[in-house]
Amino acid sequence: MDEAPTLSQFALHAYDKLRYADTDRQGHVNNSVFSTALETGRVELLYASDGGIVEPNKSFVIARLELDFRGELIWPGEVAIGTSVESVGRTSFTLAQALFQRDRCVAIARTVIVQVDDETHRATPLSAVAATRLVNLQP
Repeated sequence: MDEAPTLSQFALHAYDKLRYADTDRQGHVNNSVFSTALETGRVELLYASDGGIVEPNKSFVIARLELDFRGELIWPGEVAIGTSVESVGRTSFTLAQALFQRDRCVAIARTVIVQVDDETHRATPLSAVAATRLVNLQP
């Protein structure tokens, strides 16, 4: 994503309220809050009540997170989180995400997530159902 995306380009949309406690000494929303907002988007995909992909005895771990800051988040307000699936592999998938405030893209991210077996802690294949749900969230 070299050009700033728009929220409408993403399959899923989530929202977080920015809190006063999210600000730093300069009055800006702290960089760590960007990662927390991205997590909101990921969790809503993984645990969606109408089609989450978490399976019994399996978990998801982040193998890679790339986060490019493009602007500041301002309190008070809300952050919109766009999430789409970029690619799906045998045991992992890549998400494309972006954060927006007042229709302005303030960050873009790419996250590689691996499914692991809870007992062995090793990568394990995605089920056909999970893979299909993920493919359906590609642009």
